[in-house]
Amino acid sequence: MKADYHQPALLKESIDLLVTQESGTYVDVTFGGGGHSREILRRLGPAGKLIAFDKDVDAHQNKIEDPRLLLVKTDFKFIDTVLDGLGNLKVDGILADLGISSHQIDVPERGFSFRFSADLDMRMDRSASLNAADLLNGYSEQDLKQVLRKYGEIDQAVKIAAALVKARKSAPFQTTDQLREIVGSVVVAKNLNKILTLVYQALRIEVNQELEALECLLLGGAKRLKPGGRFAIISYHSLEDRMVKQFFRTGNLQGEDRRDIMGRSLSPWEVITRKAVVPSEQEVNDNPRARSAKLRVAEKKES
Repeated sequence: MKADYHQPALLKESIDLLVTQESGTYVDVTFGGGGHSREILRRLGPAGKLIAFDKDVDAHQNKIEDPRLLLVKTDFKFIDTVLDGLGNLKVDGILADLGISSHQIDVPERGFSFRFSADLDMRMDRSASLNAADLLNGYSEQDLKQVLRKYGEIDQAVKIAAALVKARKSAPFQTTDQLREIVGSVVVAKNLNKILTLVYQALRIEVNQELEALECLLLGGAKRLKPGGRFAIISYHSLEDRMVKQFFRTGNLQGEDRRDIMGRSLSPWEVITRKAVVPSEQEVNDNPRARSAKLRVAEKKES
Protein backbone atom coordinates (compact mmCIF):
# COMPACT_ATOMS: atom_id res chain seq x y z
CA MET A 1 0.00 0.00 0.00
CA LYS A 2 1.25 3.49 -0.81
CA ALA A 3 1.86 5.14 2.55
CA ASP A 4 -0.12 8.25 1.66
CA TYR A 5 -3.00 6.54 -0.17
CA HIS A 6 -5.34 6.18 2.78
CA GLN A 7 -5.11 5.74 6.54
CA PRO A 8 -7.90 3.36 7.58
CA ALA A 9 -10.26 4.52 10.32
CA LEU A 10 -11.10 2.41 13.38
CA LEU A 11 -8.80 -0.32 12.12
CA LYS A 12 -8.32 -2.38 15.28
CA GLU A 13 -11.86 -1.83 16.53
CA SER A 14 -13.50 -2.93 13.28
CA ILE A 15 -11.37 -6.02 12.68
CA ASP A 16 -11.54 -7.10 16.32
CA LEU A 17 -15.33 -7.20 16.02
CA LEU A 18 -15.44 -8.59 12.48
CA VAL A 19 -13.09 -11.59 12.38
CA THR A 20 -14.33 -14.43 14.56
CA GLN A 21 -13.20 -17.40 12.42
CA GLU A 22 -9.54 -17.63 11.42
CA SER A 23 -10.41 -20.14 8.71
CA GLY A 24 -13.43 -18.13 7.57
CA THR A 25 -14.30 -16.31 4.36
CA TYR A 26 -14.56 -12.52 4.59
CA VAL A 27 -15.42 -9.65 2.28
CA ASP A 28 -13.96 -6.14 2.34
CA VAL A 29 -16.21 -4.21 -0.04
CA THR A 30 -14.13 -0.99 0.12
CA PHE A 31 -10.53 -2.07 -0.51
CA GLY A 32 -9.07 1.42 -1.04
CA GLY A 33 -5.49 1.47 0.20
CA GLY A 34 -5.81 -2.09 1.51
CA GLY A 35 -5.41 -1.20 5.17
CA HIS A 36 -8.44 -3.06 6.49
CA SER A 37 -7.84 -5.97 4.09
CA ARG A 38 -4.26 -6.31 5.23
CA GLU A 39 -5.38 -6.54 8.86
CA ILE A 40 -8.09 -9.10 8.03
CA LEU A 41 -5.50 -11.27 6.27
CA ARG A 42 -3.21 -10.96 9.28
CA ARG A 43 -5.97 -12.42 11.47
CA LEU A 44 -6.78 -15.28 9.10
CA GLY A 45 -5.04 -18.64 9.00
CA PRO A 46 -3.88 -20.49 5.87
CA ALA A 47 -7.40 -21.73 5.12
CA GLY A 48 -8.97 -18.28 5.43
CA LYS A 49 -10.11 -16.31 2.39
CA LEU A 50 -10.74 -12.65 1.66
CA ILE A 51 -12.69 -11.20 -1.26
CA ALA A 52 -12.20 -7.46 -1.74
CA PHE A 53 -14.11 -5.02 -3.94
CA ASP A 54 -13.24 -1.58 -5.28
CA LYS A 55 -14.68 0.17 -8.32
CA ASP A 56 -11.90 2.80 -8.37
CA VAL A 57 -9.12 1.59 -10.67
CA ASP A 58 -6.55 3.57 -8.64
CA ALA A 59 -7.19 1.34 -5.62
CA HIS A 60 -6.13 -1.74 -7.58
CA GLN A 61 -2.57 -0.43 -7.64
CA ASN A 62 -2.50 -1.33 -3.93
CA LYS A 63 -3.28 -5.01 -4.45
CA ILE A 64 -1.80 -7.24 -1.76
CA GLU A 65 0.10 -10.25 -3.05
CA ASP A 66 -1.51 -13.00 -1.03
CA PRO A 67 -3.04 -16.21 -2.43
CA ARG A 68 -5.90 -15.90 0.07
CA LEU A 69 -7.05 -12.61 -1.52
CA LEU A 70 -9.30 -12.09 -4.54
CA LEU A 71 -9.59 -8.41 -5.54
CA VAL A 72 -12.53 -7.57 -7.82
CA LYS A 73 -13.13 -4.31 -9.70
CA THR A 74 -16.79 -3.71 -9.02
CA ASP A 75 -19.24 -1.60 -7.08
CA PHE A 76 -20.20 -3.09 -3.72
CA LYS A 77 -23.86 -2.78 -4.64
CA PHE A 78 -23.29 -5.95 -6.68
CA ILE A 79 -22.20 -8.02 -3.66
CA ASP A 80 -25.03 -10.53 -4.05
CA THR A 81 -24.36 -11.05 -7.77
CA VAL A 82 -20.59 -11.36 -7.34
CA LEU A 83 -20.78 -13.88 -4.49
CA ASP A 84 -23.44 -15.83 -6.36
CA GLY A 85 -21.07 -16.02 -9.32
CA LEU A 86 -18.32 -17.35 -7.06
CA GLY A 87 -20.32 -20.49 -6.35
CA ASN A 88 -23.30 -19.16 -4.40
CA LEU A 89 -20.83 -18.18 -1.69
CA LYS A 90 -21.87 -17.57 1.92
CA VAL A 91 -19.41 -15.66 4.08
CA ASP A 92 -18.44 -15.18 7.72
CA GLY A 93 -18.11 -11.42 7.69
CA ILE A 94 -18.48 -8.28 5.59
CA LEU A 95 -16.69 -4.97 6.15
CA ALA A 96 -17.53 -1.63 4.55
CA ASP A 97 -15.66 1.62 5.15
CA LEU A 98 -17.95 4.10 3.43
CA GLY A 99 -15.62 7.07 3.54
CA ILE A 100 -13.95 8.66 0.57
CA SER A 101 -10.25 7.79 0.50
CA SER A 102 -7.52 10.30 1.23
CA HIS A 103 -6.12 9.57 -2.23
CA GLN A 104 -9.38 10.57 -3.88
CA ILE A 105 -9.50 13.81 -1.86
CA ASP A 106 -5.85 14.71 -2.36
CA VAL A 107 -5.55 14.12 -6.11
CA PRO A 108 -6.75 17.45 -7.60
CA GLU A 109 -7.99 16.07 -10.90
CA ARG A 110 -10.48 13.80 -9.14
CA GLY A 111 -12.44 16.95 -8.25
CA PHE A 112 -13.46 15.80 -4.78
CA SER A 113 -12.02 18.79 -2.91
CA PHE A 114 -12.60 22.53 -3.15
CA ARG A 115 -9.04 23.04 -1.87
CA PHE A 116 -7.81 22.63 -5.44
CA SER A 117 -8.55 24.30 -8.75
CA ALA A 118 -9.68 21.36 -10.90
CA ASP A 119 -12.40 19.98 -13.11
CA LEU A 120 -15.66 19.10 -11.36
CA ASP A 121 -15.58 15.30 -11.52
CA MET A 122 -16.29 13.48 -8.20
CA ARG A 123 -16.72 10.04 -9.82
CA MET A 124 -15.39 7.18 -7.72
CA ASP A 125 -15.56 5.03 -10.85
CA ARG A 126 -14.08 7.18 -13.61
CA SER A 127 -15.73 5.06 -16.29
CA ALA A 128 -19.16 6.21 -15.06
CA SER A 129 -21.00 8.57 -17.40
CA LEU A 130 -22.24 11.26 -14.98
CA ASN A 131 -19.80 13.62 -13.28
CA ALA A 132 -20.40 16.65 -11.05
CA ALA A 133 -20.20 19.15 -13.92
CA ASP A 134 -22.85 17.19 -15.85
CA LEU A 135 -25.08 17.27 -12.81
CA LEU A 136 -24.67 21.02 -12.21
CA ASN A 137 -25.27 21.82 -15.86
CA GLY A 138 -28.08 19.37 -16.54
CA TYR A 139 -30.27 19.05 -13.45
CA SER A 140 -33.31 21.29 -13.11
CA GLU A 141 -33.40 23.91 -10.37
CA GLN A 142 -35.90 21.77 -8.46
CA ASP A 143 -33.70 18.68 -8.73
CA LEU A 144 -30.60 20.60 -7.63
CA LYS A 145 -32.51 21.92 -4.63
CA GLN A 146 -33.58 18.39 -3.72
CA VAL A 147 -30.03 17.03 -3.99
CA LEU A 148 -28.62 19.81 -1.80
CA ARG A 149 -31.39 19.51 0.77
CA LYS A 150 -31.59 15.71 0.90
CA TYR A 151 -27.91 14.78 0.73
CA GLY A 152 -26.29 17.90 2.17
CA GLU A 153 -29.06 18.87 4.60
CA ILE A 154 -28.34 22.47 3.59
CA ASP A 155 -30.70 25.18 4.85
CA GLN A 156 -29.76 27.51 1.98
CA ALA A 157 -30.53 24.87 -0.70
CA VAL A 158 -33.17 27.03 -2.42
CA LYS A 159 -30.87 30.05 -2.76
CA ILE A 160 -27.88 28.00 -3.85
CA ALA A 161 -29.85 26.05 -6.47
CA ALA A 162 -31.25 29.27 -7.93
CA ALA A 163 -27.77 30.83 -8.08
CA LEU A 164 -26.33 27.74 -9.79
CA VAL A 165 -29.00 27.73 -12.49
CA LYS A 166 -28.62 31.47 -13.11
CA ALA A 167 -24.81 31.20 -13.35
CA ARG A 168 -24.75 28.30 -15.79
CA LYS A 169 -26.73 30.32 -18.34
CA SER A 170 -23.67 32.55 -18.73
CA ALA A 171 -20.99 29.87 -18.44
CA PRO A 172 -21.47 26.12 -18.00
CA PHE A 173 -19.85 24.69 -14.89
CA GLN A 174 -16.47 23.06 -15.46
CA THR A 175 -14.25 23.82 -12.46
CA THR A 176 -14.20 23.80 -8.68
CA ASP A 177 -13.36 27.52 -8.75
CA GLN A 178 -16.64 28.30 -10.49
CA LEU A 179 -18.61 26.35 -7.91
CA ARG A 180 -16.83 28.07 -5.02
CA GLU A 181 -17.53 31.49 -6.54
CA ILE A 182 -21.25 30.89 -6.99
CA VAL A 183 -21.79 29.33 -3.56
CA GLY A 184 -19.73 32.15 -2.06
CA SER A 185 -22.03 34.69 -3.66
CA VAL A 186 -25.05 33.54 -1.64
CA VAL A 187 -23.68 32.47 1.75
CA VAL A 188 -21.97 34.39 4.54
CA ALA A 189 -18.20 34.38 4.01
CA LYS A 190 -17.41 32.92 7.45
CA ASN A 191 -19.66 29.93 6.68
CA LEU A 192 -18.37 29.31 3.15
CA ASN A 193 -16.08 26.34 3.82
CA LYS A 194 -18.71 24.64 5.98
CA ILE A 195 -21.38 25.06 3.30
CA LEU A 196 -19.01 24.03 0.51
CA THR A 197 -18.24 20.83 2.42
CA LEU A 198 -21.96 20.02 2.49
CA VAL A 199 -22.44 20.98 -1.17
CA TYR A 200 -19.58 18.68 -2.17
CA GLN A 201 -21.00 15.89 -0.02
CA ALA A 202 -24.40 16.24 -1.66
CA LEU A 203 -23.02 16.30 -5.21
CA ARG A 204 -20.70 13.36 -4.54
CA ILE A 205 -23.53 11.26 -3.10
CA GLU A 206 -25.70 11.98 -6.14
CA VAL A 207 -22.95 11.44 -8.72
CA ASN A 208 -22.02 8.08 -7.21
CA GLN A 209 -25.54 7.05 -6.13
CA GLU A 210 -24.04 6.25 -2.75
CA LEU A 211 -27.19 5.75 -0.69
CA GLU A 212 -28.78 3.51 -3.31
CA ALA A 213 -25.55 1.48 -3.37
CA LEU A 214 -25.63 1.22 0.43
CA GLU A 215 -29.19 -0.09 0.31
CA CYS A 216 -28.09 -2.79 -2.16
CA LEU A 217 -25.11 -3.63 0.05
CA LEU A 218 -27.26 -4.03 3.15
CA LEU A 219 -29.83 -6.24 1.44
CA GLY A 220 -27.29 -8.26 -0.56
CA GLY A 221 -24.93 -8.63 2.38
CA ALA A 222 -27.73 -9.90 4.59
CA LYS A 223 -28.41 -12.67 2.04
CA ARG A 224 -24.74 -13.65 1.81
CA LEU A 225 -23.82 -13.80 5.50
CA LYS A 226 -23.87 -17.15 7.25
CA PRO A 227 -25.74 -17.40 10.55
CA GLY A 228 -23.28 -16.10 13.13
CA GLY A 229 -21.57 -13.98 10.46
CA ARG A 230 -20.91 -10.31 11.16
CA PHE A 231 -21.57 -7.12 9.23
CA ALA A 232 -19.28 -4.19 10.15
CA ILE A 233 -19.93 -0.77 8.62
CA ILE A 234 -18.01 2.47 9.13
CA SER A 235 -19.98 5.55 8.09
CA TYR A 236 -19.10 9.24 8.05
CA HIS A 237 -22.31 11.23 7.94
CA SER A 238 -25.76 10.99 9.47
CA LEU A 239 -27.54 9.83 6.31
CA GLU A 240 -25.45 6.66 6.09
CA ASP A 241 -25.30 6.05 9.83
CA ARG A 242 -29.06 6.41 10.20
CA MET A 243 -29.68 3.86 7.44
CA VAL A 244 -27.22 1.35 8.92
CA LYS A 245 -28.53 1.76 12.48
CA GLN A 246 -32.12 1.34 11.30
CA PHE A 247 -31.33 -1.73 9.20
CA PHE A 248 -29.46 -3.47 12.00
CA ARG A 249 -32.25 -2.67 14.47
CA THR A 250 -35.21 -3.73 12.33
CA GLY A 251 -33.82 -5.85 9.50
CA ASN A 252 -35.49 -3.70 6.83
CA LEU A 253 -34.84 -0.42 5.03
CA GLN A 254 -38.18 1.07 6.05
CA GLY A 255 -37.33 1.03 9.76
CA GLU A 256 -40.48 -0.93 10.58
CA ASP A 257 -40.31 -2.73 13.94
CA ARG A 258 -41.85 -6.00 12.78
CA ARG A 259 -42.74 -8.57 15.45
CA ASP A 260 -44.26 -12.04 15.63
CA ILE A 261 -47.48 -12.87 17.48
CA MET A 262 -45.45 -13.31 20.68
CA GLY A 263 -44.07 -9.79 20.36
CA ARG A 264 -40.55 -10.91 19.47
CA SER A 265 -38.59 -8.86 16.97
CA LEU A 266 -38.36 -10.33 13.48
CA SER A 267 -35.04 -8.62 12.81
CA PRO A 268 -32.42 -11.18 11.74
CA TRP A 269 -29.71 -9.20 13.54
CA GLU A 270 -28.16 -9.22 16.98
CA VAL A 271 -26.66 -5.78 17.37
CA ILE A 272 -23.10 -6.05 18.71
CA THR A 273 -22.44 -2.32 19.08
CA ARG A 274 -25.26 -0.87 21.16
CA LYS A 275 -23.69 2.53 20.62
CA ALA A 276 -21.61 3.40 17.59
CA VAL A 277 -17.87 2.97 18.13
CA VAL A 278 -16.01 6.22 17.45
CA PRO A 279 -12.29 6.99 17.12
CA SER A 280 -10.21 7.69 20.18
CA GLU A 281 -8.80 11.13 20.78
CA GLN A 282 -5.39 9.75 19.85
CA GLU A 283 -6.66 8.42 16.50
CA VAL A 284 -8.28 11.74 15.64
CA ASN A 285 -5.02 13.52 16.47
CA ASP A 286 -3.12 11.11 14.22
CA ASN A 287 -5.74 11.04 11.47
CA PRO A 288 -8.11 14.05 11.56
CA ARG A 289 -10.15 12.66 8.66
CA ALA A 290 -11.33 9.85 10.96
CA ARG A 291 -13.06 12.30 13.32
CA SER A 292 -16.59 11.68 11.99
CA ALA A 293 -16.24 7.88 11.62
CA LYS A 294 -18.84 5.68 13.30
CA LEU A 295 -18.63 1.89 13.41
CA ARG A 296 -21.69 -0.30 13.80
CA VAL A 297 -21.56 -4.10 13.87
CA ALA A 298 -24.34 -6.68 13.84
CA GLU A 299 -24.33 -10.47 13.85
CA LYS A 300 -26.75 -12.56 11.85
CA LYS A 301 -28.94 -14.64 14.13
CA GLU A 302 -29.13 -18.39 13.84
CA SER A 303 -32.25 -19.36 11.86
